[in-house]
Amino acid sequence: MEKIQMTTPLVEMDGDEMTRVLWGWIKEKLILPFVDLKTEYYDLGLLHRNETHDQVTVDAALATRRLGVAVKCATITPNRQRMEEYPQLTEMWKSPNGTIRAILDGTAFRAPIPLPFIRPAVRTWEAPITIARHAYGDMYKAVDLVTEEPGTATLTFRGQSGRETALTVQTVDGPAVFQAQHNTARSIRAFADSCFRYAIAQKQDLWFSTKDTIAKGYDGEFKRIFEEAYETTYKPEFERLGLTYFYTLIDDAVARVIRSKGGFIWALKNYDGDVMSDMVAAAFGSLAMMTSVLVAPDGTMEFEASHGTVTRHYYRYRKGEKTSTNPMATIFAWSGALRRRGELDGLADLMSFGDTLEQAALDTLRSGVMTGDLAALAASDFPTQTVTSEEFLDAVADRVRAALA
Repeated sequence: MEKIQMTTPLVEMDGDEMTRVLWGWIKEKLILPFVDLKTEYYDLGLLHRNETHDQVTVDAALATRRLGVAVKCATITPNRQRMEEYPQLTEMWKSPNGTIRAILDGTAFRAPIPLPFIRPAVRTWEAPITIARHAYGDMYKAVDLVTEEPGTATLTFRGQSGRETALTVQTVDGPAVFQAQHNTARSIRAFADSCFRYAIAQKQDLWFSTKDTIAKGYDGEFKRIFEEAYETTYKPEFERLGLTYFYTLIDDAVARVIRSKGGFIWALKNYDGDVMSDMVAAAFGSLAMMTSVLVAPDGTMEFEASHGTVTRHYYRYRKGEKTSTNPMATIFAWSGALRRRGELDGLADLMSFGDTLEQAALDTLRSGVMTGDLAALAASDFPTQTVTSEEFLDAVADRVRAALA
């Protein structure tokens, strides 16, 4: 079988733990036998990030901006527990996702992969809900301060003109913690534009929610910029397509989402999107059944699995045990990246391969062959066969091979 050709590399960002293992298997079984794969490889594993003082993450993000397409494996963001687990770490390195998103300044669109034999936990949901997560700033670019004595914290902005504006944050009578966040009007506008354009492309309603009654200045700017973008640019097209733009407070939005039928795009600030995308994914079945693509204002795209590194399975794997870890989100990250590379380079065969790979994975699940997390959620009258990760990937590979024959 002649391999499908590529002309331009895509950026490949390797990761950590069990997802790193799956990454290698997916390439070995589902990509390399069929595609003459061209990538610029960056090892974003935690220890290599430590060795390079996290420069490798910056390099990977800059390469993504240069080449236009990237695919990323799940990575560890170290906390105190991880510092103990990896004593060779010289610093509690920041989230590589946060670093990449800050450089690309995009919006992360996350949507569940629905399956006919798994009913959503929310019984009213009839169609997937896409989370549009602002991928820049807020607490992901925040600075933290832990203090040990009474005192006063202030926030000062010094403009290029030399003018200063200062606010008193809080006077405390003992140890305390402080945090300063920021965002930019340019990034918020790009977020709004991405959301409205995506809603038009998908022909779906757009919801947006913050807490502007409390964060009157901070969240109020988000609300104002979205409303301005809608009224000045997107309202005519929304009305022509019969679409609705709807703003409400985040707590009210959660209640409305739970009562909804689904089938819309929910735009959220960075932290809200982080949390709610996991909630939506779990409610539709599994965190491993959530697609994620970061879309930058210039059209650059980074595809990834939105779940973690599956640490518990990794330790079992290191002991020599077989694991039944769901690789679907990572498969869809690769298929999405290859399809996008094909779109940019005018390679119809590469685009078609992305579709074929996804269909083969879905058909394998619909045949009843699946990993343990999905088998536990399947309807009682749906026959299932629980397999290991490698067995599942082998079954998908057989279907890809048959489709390309």
